Amino acid sequence: MSNEQATPKDLEHVEKLRKAYAAMKDEIRKVIVGQDHVVDELFMALFCRGHCLLIGVPGLAKTLLISTLSKVLSLSFNRIQFTPDLMPSDITGTEVIQEDRATGRREFKFLPGPIFANVILADEINRTPPKTQAALLEAMQEYQCTVGGKRHELQKPFFVLATQNPIEQEGTYPLPEAQLDRFMFMVKVDYPSADEEREILRRTTEDRKTEIKPVLGAEEIFELQSIVRRVPIADAVIDYALKLTRKTRLTTGEAPDWIKEWLQWGAGPRASQNLVLGAKAHALLQGRFYVAAEDIRAVAKPVLRHRLITSFSAEADGINTDKVIERLLEEVQPNDSAVLADGKLPRVIAQG
Repeated sequence: MSNEQATPKDLEHVEKLRKAYAAMKDEIRKVIVGQDHVVDELFMALFCRGHCLLIGVPGLAKTLLISTLSKVLSLSFNRIQFTPDLMPSDITGTEVIQEDRATGRREFKFLPGPIFANVILADEINRTPPKTQAALLEAMQEYQCTVGGKRHELQKPFFVLATQNPIEQEGTYPLPEAQLDRFMFMVKVDYPSADEEREILRRTTEDRKTEIKPVLGAEEIFELQSIVRRVPIADAVIDYALKLTRKTRLTTGEAPDWIKEWLQWGAGPRASQNLVLGAKAHALLQGRFYVAAEDIRAVAKPVLRHRLITSFSAEADGINTDKVIERLLEEVQPNDSAVLADGKLPRVIAQG
């Protein structure tokens, strides 16, 4: 897409999103040290109206990051600690009988549960039984919950951030594939570097208070989410995203032999949709009002890693889904018209 094709309004939209993003990252850095790729992926999912599943060992500030994010966005926030005895009504809410003191008449009244907030932290979601996990399914997809046969609309924007501990798997309930597919990204939270951990020790062992200033409200988030979906994408780039997902499907005849050996199941159409949406958000954050193949590649791992099921032979050889995606990106190359934003196509906004 050339500069002549991008209207002044488009340029204004890109610049607005990038400035808001830079301001939000500055606020988050007051509390969170490092984890830049995690913050990037959380914001990309937010701008795409998606949900995230964060995977990381305890003590990596996953909960702190999510609560800080809600403050930066000036949104309501609720934390749900998932436990084996948690019931669906503990999440969605329940109906209780109340008596009208004036008339003496009794009637049912709905008491909303913690899911009625803009940002939901589903902490250790794999610690609760499938029946309770499923209570999130309707909310994540339909932005509503049904209690006592009545539908209750959820507040928008609605953003579910779930966490899982990759260790201590005894007594846990792995999320079924259908529910995993509802999460736009699976984000891996890694250990900090030595310099980052040194700064963490310095900050957390001092008597200091940090004030987080809200940057965006609900209406501004709606506008930015709309901007992301208006970013143009060429057919060649769509074909590249499609080729990546279709080559993971063993039943289509497009999968290479090594995929058939390493995978039991491939990615579905929702993976292709999220590759395109995530790439649009990534392009905007890079200052471009068009999607290039590099944007598809940038979001391939968080989009695909939880949608691929490795085979027994792959697990025996130490092959995880990230290694499958890396090889896929090496072997599946974009065509010449889906260029990698390397100067062949002009940038709409100069990098700051």
